[in-house]
Amino acid sequence: MSGIRGHLPKEQIEAYSELHPKARHLLFSYGTAGFRTLGVVLDSVLFRVGILAALRSKKLDGKTIGVMITASHNPEDDNGVKLVDPRGEMLEVAWEQHASTLANAPNEEFLDTLENFIRTARIDLSKPARVVYARDTRPTGESLVKALEDGLKAIGAEGRDAGITTTPILHYLVKAINTKGTKEEYGEDSEDGYFQKMSEAFRKLVSGRPRIQPLIIDCANGVGAPIAKKLSQYLGETLPFALYNADTTTPGALNNNCGADYQGQRACSLDGDADRLMYYFIDERGYFTLLDGDKIATLVAAFIVDLVKLAGLAEVIKVGVVQTAYANGSSTKYLSERLPVRCVPTGVKHLHHAAEQFNVGVYFEANGHGTVLFSPSTLEKLETHEPSTPAQSTALKHLNNLTQLINQTVGDALSDLLLVEVVLAHKAYSAIEWNSLYTDLPNRLVKVHVPNRNAFKTEDAERRLVTPYGLQAKIDDLCKRYEGGRSFVRPSGTEDVVRVYAEAVLRGQADELAYRVAGMVYDEAGGEAIRRPKEFM
Repeated sequence: MSGIRGHLPKEQIEAYSELHPKARHLLFSYGTAGFRTLGVVLDSVLFRVGILAALRSKKLDGKTIGVMITASHNPEDDNGVKLVDPRGEMLEVAWEQHASTLANAPNEEFLDTLENFIRTARIDLSKPARVVYARDTRPTGESLVKALEDGLKAIGAEGRDAGITTTPILHYLVKAINTKGTKEEYGEDSEDGYFQKMSEAFRKLVSGRPRIQPLIIDCANGVGAPIAKKLSQYLGETLPFALYNADTTTPGALNNNCGADYQGQRACSLDGDADRLMYYFIDERGYFTLLDGDKIATLVAAFIVDLVKLAGLAEVIKVGVVQTAYANGSSTKYLSERLPVRCVPTGVKHLHHAAEQFNVGVYFEANGHGTVLFSPSTLEKLETHEPSTPAQSTALKHLNNLTQLINQTVGDALSDLLLVEVVLAHKAYSAIEWNSLYTDLPNRLVKVHVPNRNAFKTEDAERRLVTPYGLQAKIDDLCKRYEGGRSFVRPSGTEDVVRVYAEAVLRGQADELAYRVAGMVYDEAGGEAIRRPKEFM
């Protein structure tokens, strides 16, 4: 096998591959969420992902790579898989195409495709391969783990089964394993290490604050339920949990009809793999009020800015927020008056990368997925800075404890939940007071089915259309007719659908603007008719 360093166990791979044949009619695509589709058709994909993860590890000189088997907030019948790079971050974008190519290779061409990839990627097969993997509670997870393990065995990789756990814990484990024994050591590489690190930081941060009232947590009948239960044992009475929708065994329960409804009391919901978080409450009029990712970002960012100032570090540590076009205009205005705000295209990889450009980068999508990143130089400053007053010393301790509380590898609902509770405790805010920091503009999201989504090209972080020509100017003119009017159009990444977002000061105007812009898209593209209220026709 010319051009390849080391030995590829071809016969072994071929034998295992025959146990996990790919169906000829299926095509798979690795995107931001990895591979995701019906769980029953993913067997061949998981086998090949096992081999890919091992090769990624060899390429990176034996660093441990993570594999998470989950479909997050999707229905229970779906499943998926994504790879995690050594620092706990998402798989390098250039390798997404490699993943798709290997997953889609016909059975008889798989070995040739594999050899070509090894050759072009210049992978040294003599290097070791280490992979840590986990799954959520979906019924197809168990068999998919076996397919993954066969892939690891086929190429002779060392595998570590982290069992049933959350996506953020798997990301934590990957970083903890790879930083063990270095000055960047992230924590003990176990689930217990994850709980210890977060709970100790939380206890220190709320020490001396009034007793925190119990928090209602809707666990979406997902893997967040047993993990939240374990976390509560570490927290004890520091933060009592009341867990709901914690059924992980009844078929069909996952992500189904979840939510909690308790007047006046703050509550929150996790998604199926516990990487998204939403807060909410029922106000005195009986109205449900959502505290989404935008609300979390504003609460957290303002708190960190205050701490940086109190610590006397405002000149050397710059805090910034990263949003997408879907962020509510009111949140952008509130934040822009206080700190730098950057808008990027939709997708966690864009948000995470942009947040890394700040000393402290805060990012949350409106859907509740997000975290806070502290740059290496900032972590060093926080550790070495000599405070000159007791107030500076206290603020500095709080900042250092925040770096331990926050899971900086990825959005983590449980870590984010503790972060929110810390800020609420320090500010003595109720959910109502938190919500009153700013008032969301009413908004509407509409989708239009079109013959070809690729006809719609965007720029300016997906906020403006480049093509079809002339359509953006029409949208601009229309927005001027509505107070606080803003609308943008962006194509879906996976289906022939165009999404239209609109907001305005009044609910009726936001709805009208959305449907009118959707009508323009429909007229331009000759798409399928959208159901528009008669008054907007």
